[in-house]
Amino acid sequence: MQKLIGALATLLCAAVLLAADVTGKWTGTVETPNGTRDVTMNLKADGSALTGTVSGRNGDTEIKDGKINGDDISFTVIRNFNGNEIKQNYTGKVSGNTIKFKYQMRDREVELTVKRATS
Repeated sequence: MQKLIGALATLLCAAVLLAADVTGKWTGTVETPNGTRDVTMNLKADGSALTGTVSGRNGDTEIKDGKINGDDISFTVIRNFNGNEIKQNYTGKVSGNTIKFKYQMRDREVELTVKRATS
């Protein structure tokens, strides 16, 4: 039994160590019905937990429920537009210095690619 517990602990540690390194500034553009908009994400990974902010029309919004599992990343952003809360659930895949996200914007799915900022 102790060997099993030891093996499971080792696998858990390996999974955390293999989590993608996303800490830092990421930038990209997204197409909206009102045209192209620049997006900046400031991400901070702590093991499998993720915190940070995502830029928007009204400034930066805090990331909620951020998770990293290997090269999969997910979080929620809750924005306020004219007194209405809009919840956006982001899911993405990290590949080197690129993250490809998908999220819902009202009735459509949006794709967003961000790249690690070099400055």
